[in-house]
Amino acid sequence: MFSRTAFTAAARTASRTTRVLASSRLPPRFPTAQQIRLLSDEVRQAIDRAVESSPVVLFMKGTPETPQCGFSRATIQILGMQGVDPAKFTAFNVLEDNELRQGIKEYSDWPTIPQLYVDKEFIGGCDILMTMHQDGSLAKLLEEKGVLVPAEEPSADASK
Repeated sequence: MFSRTAFTAAARTASRTTRVLASSRLPPRFPTAQQIRLLSDEVRQAIDRAVESSPVVLFMKGTPETPQCGFSRATIQILGMQGVDPAKFTAFNVLEDNELRQGIKEYSDWPTIPQLYVDKEFIGGCDILMTMHQDGSLAKLLEEKGVLVPAEEPSADASK
Protein backbone atom coordinates (compact mmCIF):
# COMPACT_ATOMS: atom_id res chain seq x y z
CA MET A 1 0.00 0.00 0.00
CA PHE A 2 0.96 3.66 -0.04
CA SER A 3 3.19 5.02 2.64
CA ARG A 4 1.72 7.91 4.60
CA THR A 5 4.45 10.37 3.56
CA ALA A 6 4.31 9.47 -0.12
CA PHE A 7 0.52 9.83 -0.15
CA THR A 8 0.65 13.17 1.72
CA ALA A 9 3.31 14.55 -0.63
CA ALA A 10 1.33 13.41 -3.66
CA ALA A 11 -1.86 14.96 -2.28
CA ARG A 12 -0.07 18.28 -1.64
CA THR A 13 1.30 18.32 -5.17
CA ALA A 14 -2.09 17.48 -6.64
CA SER A 15 -3.85 20.11 -4.55
CA ARG A 16 -1.32 22.78 -5.61
CA THR A 17 -1.86 21.91 -9.22
CA THR A 18 -5.61 21.91 -8.78
CA ARG A 19 -5.56 25.27 -7.04
CA VAL A 20 -3.50 26.83 -9.79
CA LEU A 21 -5.73 25.41 -12.52
CA ALA A 22 -8.93 26.25 -10.66
CA SER A 23 -7.88 29.81 -9.97
CA SER A 24 -6.91 30.39 -13.57
CA ARG A 25 -10.40 29.36 -14.72
CA LEU A 26 -12.34 31.40 -12.18
CA PRO A 27 -13.39 34.95 -13.03
CA PRO A 28 -11.59 37.68 -11.13
CA ARG A 29 -13.05 38.67 -7.79
CA PHE A 30 -13.64 42.25 -8.92
CA PRO A 31 -14.59 43.30 -12.45
CA THR A 32 -11.73 44.45 -14.61
CA ALA A 33 -11.84 47.61 -16.69
CA GLN A 34 -12.72 45.47 -19.71
CA GLN A 35 -15.70 43.91 -17.92
CA ILE A 36 -17.21 47.22 -16.83
CA ARG A 37 -19.57 48.43 -19.53
CA LEU A 38 -20.12 52.15 -19.44
CA LEU A 39 -23.37 53.55 -20.71
CA SER A 40 -22.73 55.41 -23.95
CA ASP A 41 -23.84 59.02 -24.24
CA GLU A 42 -26.13 58.05 -27.11
CA VAL A 43 -27.94 55.36 -25.10
CA ARG A 44 -28.09 57.59 -22.00
CA GLN A 45 -29.68 60.41 -24.02
CA ALA A 46 -32.17 58.01 -25.60
CA ILE A 47 -33.18 56.73 -22.16
CA ASP A 48 -33.41 60.31 -20.85
CA ARG A 49 -35.82 61.14 -23.71
CA ALA A 50 -37.82 57.97 -23.02
CA VAL A 51 -38.13 58.74 -19.29
CA GLU A 52 -39.21 62.30 -20.13
CA SER A 53 -41.74 61.16 -22.76
CA SER A 54 -44.65 60.65 -20.33
CA PRO A 55 -45.43 61.17 -16.66
CA VAL A 56 -45.51 57.36 -16.18
CA VAL A 57 -42.92 55.29 -18.06
CA LEU A 58 -42.46 51.54 -17.81
CA PHE A 59 -39.53 49.60 -19.25
CA MET A 60 -40.82 46.06 -19.58
CA LYS A 61 -40.47 42.77 -21.42
CA GLY A 62 -43.18 42.77 -24.06
CA THR A 63 -46.00 45.24 -24.40
CA PRO A 64 -48.87 46.14 -22.05
CA GLU A 65 -51.19 44.10 -24.27
CA THR A 66 -48.83 41.09 -24.44
CA PRO A 67 -46.32 41.07 -21.57
CA GLN A 68 -43.52 38.56 -22.09
CA CYS A 69 -42.76 37.84 -18.44
CA GLY A 70 -44.75 37.41 -15.26
CA PHE A 71 -43.17 40.39 -13.52
CA SER A 72 -44.02 42.71 -16.41
CA ARG A 73 -47.57 41.30 -16.43
CA ALA A 74 -47.92 41.89 -12.68
CA THR A 75 -46.65 45.45 -13.02
CA ILE A 76 -49.16 46.23 -15.77
CA GLN A 77 -51.94 44.74 -13.63
CA ILE A 78 -50.91 46.87 -10.64
CA LEU A 79 -50.88 50.05 -12.73
CA GLY A 80 -54.30 49.12 -14.13
CA MET A 81 -55.75 48.48 -10.67
CA GLN A 82 -54.35 51.80 -9.50
CA GLY A 83 -56.14 53.57 -12.37
CA VAL A 84 -53.17 55.08 -14.22
CA ASP A 85 -54.41 57.25 -17.09
CA PRO A 86 -53.41 55.59 -20.39
CA ALA A 87 -52.87 59.06 -21.87
CA LYS A 88 -50.15 59.66 -19.27
CA PHE A 89 -48.49 56.26 -19.67
CA THR A 90 -45.82 54.94 -22.04
CA ALA A 91 -44.23 51.51 -22.10
CA PHE A 92 -40.99 50.48 -23.80
CA ASN A 93 -40.34 46.88 -24.81
CA VAL A 94 -36.73 46.15 -23.87
CA LEU A 95 -36.80 42.90 -25.85
CA GLU A 96 -36.79 44.91 -29.08
CA ASP A 97 -33.45 46.59 -28.34
CA ASN A 98 -30.59 44.90 -26.50
CA GLU A 99 -28.81 48.23 -25.86
CA LEU A 100 -31.96 49.49 -24.14
CA ARG A 101 -32.30 46.23 -22.21
CA GLN A 102 -28.76 46.48 -20.80
CA GLY A 103 -28.63 50.26 -20.70
CA ILE A 104 -31.72 50.75 -18.55
CA LYS A 105 -30.18 48.53 -15.88
CA GLU A 106 -27.07 50.71 -15.78
CA TYR A 107 -29.08 53.93 -16.06
CA SER A 108 -31.10 53.17 -12.93
CA ASP A 109 -28.48 51.00 -11.22
CA TRP A 110 -31.26 48.42 -10.82
CA PRO A 111 -30.57 44.88 -12.08
CA THR A 112 -34.04 43.75 -13.09
CA ILE A 113 -36.82 44.57 -15.52
CA PRO A 114 -39.55 45.87 -15.36
CA GLN A 115 -38.64 49.35 -14.16
CA LEU A 116 -41.14 52.12 -13.44
CA TYR A 117 -40.51 55.86 -13.61
CA VAL A 118 -43.06 58.39 -12.39
CA ASP A 119 -42.47 62.04 -13.17
CA LYS A 120 -38.88 61.21 -14.28
CA GLU A 121 -38.11 59.54 -10.95
CA PHE A 122 -37.17 55.87 -10.75
CA ILE A 123 -39.63 54.09 -8.48
CA GLY A 124 -38.50 50.47 -8.70
CA GLY A 125 -39.25 47.05 -10.09
CA CYS A 126 -42.15 44.67 -9.65
CA ASP A 127 -41.26 43.77 -6.06
CA ILE A 128 -41.16 47.42 -4.99
CA LEU A 129 -44.43 48.20 -6.80
CA MET A 130 -46.12 45.20 -5.19
CA THR A 131 -45.08 46.38 -1.72
CA MET A 132 -46.15 49.97 -2.46
CA HIS A 133 -49.47 48.75 -3.87
CA GLN A 134 -50.13 46.68 -0.76
CA ASP A 135 -49.23 49.40 1.73
CA GLY A 136 -51.08 52.16 -0.15
CA SER A 137 -48.04 54.31 -0.88
CA LEU A 138 -48.28 53.72 -4.64
CA ALA A 139 -51.86 55.02 -4.75
CA LYS A 140 -50.79 58.09 -2.79
CA LEU A 141 -47.80 58.73 -5.07
CA LEU A 142 -49.82 58.34 -8.29
CA GLU A 143 -52.54 60.63 -6.93
CA GLU A 144 -50.01 63.27 -5.86
CA LYS A 145 -48.41 63.18 -9.32
CA GLY A 146 -51.82 63.56 -11.01
CA VAL A 147 -51.44 60.53 -13.27
CA LEU A 148 -54.69 58.74 -12.45
CA VAL A 149 -57.79 58.68 -14.62
CA PRO A 150 -59.94 61.58 -13.44
CA ALA A 151 -62.89 60.51 -11.34
CA GLU A 152 -66.18 60.90 -13.13
CA GLU A 153 -68.46 63.45 -11.59
CA PRO A 154 -72.03 62.31 -11.10
CA SER A 155 -74.25 63.72 -13.81
CA ALA A 156 -77.31 65.85 -12.95
CA ASP A 157 -79.56 63.13 -14.43
CA ALA A 158 -78.21 60.46 -12.08
CA SER A 159 -79.30 62.37 -8.97
CA LYS A 160 -82.97 62.52 -10.01
